[in-house]
Amino acid sequence: MILLRVLDEGSITANEVAENAAGEVAEVTQDTVEEVGRFARYIQDSIPKLAGFGVRVLIALAVFFIGRIIIRWIQKLVRRSLERSSADKGVVQFVDSFLKVGLYSLLIFSIAAKFGVDTASVAALLASGGVAIGLALQGSLSNFAGGVLILLLKPFEVGDYIIEDTNKNEGTVKEIQIFYTKLSTIDNKTIVIPNGMLTNSSLTNATAKAERRLDLKVSISYQADLRRAKALIEEILTADSCVMKDEEINVFVDELADSAVILGARAWVKNEEFWPTRWRLLETIKLTLDEQGIEIPYPQMTVHVDGYNEKRNKW
Repeated sequence: MILLRVLDEGSITANEVAENAAGEVAEVTQDTVEEVGRFARYIQDSIPKLAGFGVRVLIALAVFFIGRIIIRWIQKLVRRSLERSSADKGVVQFVDSFLKVGLYSLLIFSIAAKFGVDTASVAALLASGGVAIGLALQGSLSNFAGGVLILLLKPFEVGDYIIEDTNKNEGTVKEIQIFYTKLSTIDNKTIVIPNGMLTNSSLTNATAKAERRLDLKVSISYQADLRRAKALIEEILTADSCVMKDEEINVFVDELADSAVILGARAWVKNEEFWPTRWRLLETIKLTLDEQGIEIPYPQMTVHVDGYNEKRNKW
């Protein structure tokens, strides 16, 4: 009887455990169903908002692409207007670059406003942070101001050959942008120089005028016929087709050096013909002097020694 009672009590305990487990499973299942239901209701409630956000994104993209087309059209229109008014090419490039930056900034600001960004708050934030932005963009603002000064004062224009004296950068001006000026070197390299540096340092504009003076120097020996050498060089300059005949042609003694007489020659040529004419004249002068037996000496030194007895061949 005692054994049956114990088994009966044990069976009751197992039934209770099974009932408790079943209750916990039901509770978890119910919680899961409720969570899924809440998530489904959240998705269902958020679908209009997501759809609205997606529509705004699509509208923003459409506005951006349409705005980009309009900006390019405005740039093209302004560029043609400036070209028709015979504006300097540097002015055209600068205005085009400025329009591009300004119009794209306005377009992005407008799109941000369509997404609910408070433009007044943004403007106030930009105003309050103006000092910090100015300090952070000090170099860029200096370059922008330098670009404006270049266009107003015109120390050089697109197409001029300039030499920047501080870092010795030189080349032909190809483009004057809002912050930088691009130079093209003789060997077809591109040099980008900040506009602020060009306005705050000295530079040489080698092509500011239509004509350029050609300076040549030729050495002849002290034993050579000086008058004959001068006459030959003057004839070569006069006969060259690129040398301007209405300008002065001058050949003169420039220096009495240690080992040679230095002759100078000056003539005027057009800017675009400067280097070819210089190279051609130097070659012609060298060949002509060789044919006439006029020596172009190299540095030499004559040493005189006292106290040597030539007859006895000893000191």
